[in-house]
Amino acid sequence: MIINMPPPALVFILGAVLIPFIRGKAKAVYMLAIPVVVFITLLNLPMGNAWIVEFWGYELIMGRVDKLSLVFAYVFTIMAFLGVLFALHVKDNLQHVSGLVYVGSTLGVVLAGDFLSLYLFWEIMAVASTFLIIASRTRASREAGFRYILVHLIGGLFLLAGIVLYIQKTGTIAFDYIGLTGVESYLIFIGIALNAAAIPLHAWLPDAYPMGTPTSTVFLSAFTTKSAVYLLIRTFPGADILLVIGALMVSLPIFYAVLENDIRRVLSYSLMNQVGFMLVGIGIGTELALNGAVAHAFCHIIYKALLFMAAGSVLQMTGKIKCTEIGGLYKTMPLTCLFCMVGAASISAFPLFSGFVSKSMIISASGHEQIFLIWLVLQFASTGVVDHAGIKVPFFTFFGHDSGIRAKEPPLNMLLAMGIAAALCVGLGVFYQPLYNLLPFPVHYEPYTGAHVIGQLQLLMFGALAFTLLILSGYYVPEVRSRNLDADWTYRKFGRFAYKIADRGLNALNRVSERILMRIIKGIVSFFKTMAANLALFVSVNVWLVLGYRGKRLELKKARLYDDIFQGTLPIGIGAAVTITFVLLMYVLT
Repeated sequence: MIINMPPPALVFILGAVLIPFIRGKAKAVYMLAIPVVVFITLLNLPMGNAWIVEFWGYELIMGRVDKLSLVFAYVFTIMAFLGVLFALHVKDNLQHVSGLVYVGSTLGVVLAGDFLSLYLFWEIMAVASTFLIIASRTRASREAGFRYILVHLIGGLFLLAGIVLYIQKTGTIAFDYIGLTGVESYLIFIGIALNAAAIPLHAWLPDAYPMGTPTSTVFLSAFTTKSAVYLLIRTFPGADILLVIGALMVSLPIFYAVLENDIRRVLSYSLMNQVGFMLVGIGIGTELALNGAVAHAFCHIIYKALLFMAAGSVLQMTGKIKCTEIGGLYKTMPLTCLFCMVGAASISAFPLFSGFVSKSMIISASGHEQIFLIWLVLQFASTGVVDHAGIKVPFFTFFGHDSGIRAKEPPLNMLLAMGIAAALCVGLGVFYQPLYNLLPFPVHYEPYTGAHVIGQLQLLMFGALAFTLLILSGYYVPEVRSRNLDADWTYRKFGRFAYKIADRGLNALNRVSERILMRIIKGIVSFFKTMAANLALFVSVNVWLVLGYRGKRLELKKARLYDDIFQGTLPIGIGAAVTITFVLLMYVLT
């Protein structure tokens, strides 16, 4: 019965099409029902391949069901429910339709068992997420959306080129482990790594995500980067380059997050930092490390969405989101403040919260493999997370200086979504075994050991100390600036330069083309004005040339080339006729 249903991806995508035609409370019930139905479907899926379609001699597998794909499908569907619930009060079909199509395409990527299905849903995901960025309907969001889609289309081209070469090399569209072994694998890797916001391909994320609406940014935070994490686990586990990229990602964004004044940009850099932990786990490649990457992706999707929900609630109720403009909101938004602090404790890996039971698996795996430098970087990054996401975000948003803003709590649906996400953060941190049971490999790991708890508390205290020193030094509140210099400076500058060159070149080409076209048009007009005389001239010349030279074969025995070319009796005047016709035609047209 389950297999006879449409694939989960199509349930979301086709379901989204009907949203504009539903009115009133029925729309809210309908949108919430879609992720519930899909989640029940996923719970009842048997292991193996499902929804197989024959296409041009290939088998499209839209339901590769195993423990790795299922755990990502579960959390994506849970996140879809939370995102829809958080956005129920919004009366904007663009956001609702784009959000569900975005979720559906992400599920399509996760469950795809072949490269053709994967690429189709990959591109749909890029387009749908672009609409979520421009949903703010501001000039800044449109420009960010334009840059976003250009970057992702380029990434899609890398992925497509790699897929074509891979199919040519292997003769199959099915994929699993690939490894970095040839040109095709590197192209595929680049295409996936771009979506993971891997340094130096990362600047699109903090550029675009803060431009979304208070609700659309919640969707954006969950799906694109984590679907890329899933694909890297599937195709490139143990790739050493991921250790380097992951180490850069967990460390460099910390400094940007400290400098940023916009809360959602702080969270965007924090998102990159957390994905860096996952990439390090994938790069280590052991069962413990891969389990840690999967578990951390699961927990991160929920607590990062919770933090973006809290920031979005503040933005919606106050119209402000910068550290220098808000503060003191704990008085009038106490529930939102509480939920934000739960998300902050989770991302900081505080004991009894979700981040503690997932991030520690990756750090422990680096220690088990005796990769000391990576272990040291992860410890530093854990301290930095406490500073910028664990303390800075709730402190400047709800405490700090009193901005004088007297807002109120957001609508009930937003509070419910944050409450459920917060409950999941605490539940996963306390009752972690169900999550461990979902992981792709058997788990032989205990997070709550004395050494681990004490070590993590020390890191938390070091992070708090760093924040305190920054406050006392007068460095905080962050300097007000439009944006900090990042890797996007390169393509912004190059893009402007390329646009100027292309604009001048195209204008010159356009002028030349217009002149040629006008001469052709004038010639055609002139021809038709004297069409009768010209036609009579052409007919008479061709008849004279063709019939006048038709005769017997000339006796040119010494010219062997002539014998080779002319076999038998031919109208030797045809060549001359064509030549004269062409000359006359060009004369008339020009």
